[in-house]
Amino acid sequence: MADQRISPDRFPIKARVRPGVGVLLLAAVAGCAGRAPQPVAVVQPQDRYADCPAIFAEVQANNQKIEDLAGEQGGKVAQNIAAGVVGLFIWPVWFGMDFQGAAGKEVDALNSRQQYLATLAEQRNCGSAAPVSVASSPQAVAPAAQSRVPPPVAPAPPGRAQ
Repeated sequence: MADQRISPDRFPIKARVRPGVGVLLLAAVAGCAGRAPQPVAVVQPQDRYADCPAIFAEVQANNQKIEDLAGEQGGKVAQNIAAGVVGLFIWPVWFGMDFQGAAGKEVDALNSRQQYLATLAEQRNCGSAAPVSVASSPQAVAPAAQSRVPPPVAPAPPGRAQ
């Protein structure tokens, strides 16, 4: 066992092409790791101009986004489990796993935004006519449960005094 180093002559790739192949391989592997999270800002510039209907409309839109992201998050968990199991036998499959958790981070940001919108609606005396968040998220339902707006009281029937 003399010299066990691999000589550059044994590789058919030219020396000037090797760095480019390395960069392409690195980009391909990095692209498999899932998408980058794009969380929504809690406070946005248009908030100071938002009236009650605009706040309620955004709450409804955020609820729909949270439901969509919950489905995506469940799909990614299943994909990661499958890739992990298959990766035990075929290791390159592990590059297809999503380690960024984009959907979870975006749901957390939307829940924070929902809490802020609930506070904003309370400050503007909008009442509690709009749901604050989806029921699957206990963090976002908390502001609605803490609302200080009293429930509406039905007037007494005519002819009866209180």
